[in-house]
Amino acid sequence: MNFKMIHENYNVLNLEKSLTFYEKALGLKEKHRITAPDGSFQIVYIANEQSDFELELTWLRDKTEPYNLGECEFHLAFQTDDFEAAHSLHEEMGCICFENKEMGIYFITDPDGYWLEIVPLK
Repeated sequence: MNFKMIHENYNVLNLEKSLTFYEKALGLKEKHRITAPDGSFQIVYIANEQSDFELELTWLRDKTEPYNLGECEFHLAFQTDDFEAAHSLHEEMGCICFENKEMGIYFITDPDGYWLEIVPLK
C-alpha cells in the first residue's frame, strides 16, 4: 500500500488577502475552488508548477475571530532556487518572523499567522 501527500489545509479569515499573500510571497496561484451552495464556506486549492502538492485554503463565512494556532510549532516548508532574492522579497513584505542563519533558513508568516519555512536548494 502506497500513500502520496496531495494537500494541506489552512483555515483563513480573509480569503482574498491570503490568496494575494501566497501569490506574491511564494508564486502560488488558484487551481480550483469549491463554494458551498449556501455560501457558508469556500475552499481554494493553490499551487505552482514545481510540484503537484496543493495548499488548501478554507474560508468559513461565520468565523470572525482569529484561529488559535497554538504555539506555531508546525509549518510548511518551501525550497527556493534563489534564496537571496526570496529573502529580499519577504523582507520587503515584512513577513519574516524568524531566521536561523546558522542553518541557512528562515520563516515567514501568512496573514493568519501560519509559519512557512524557506530553505535554499542543497
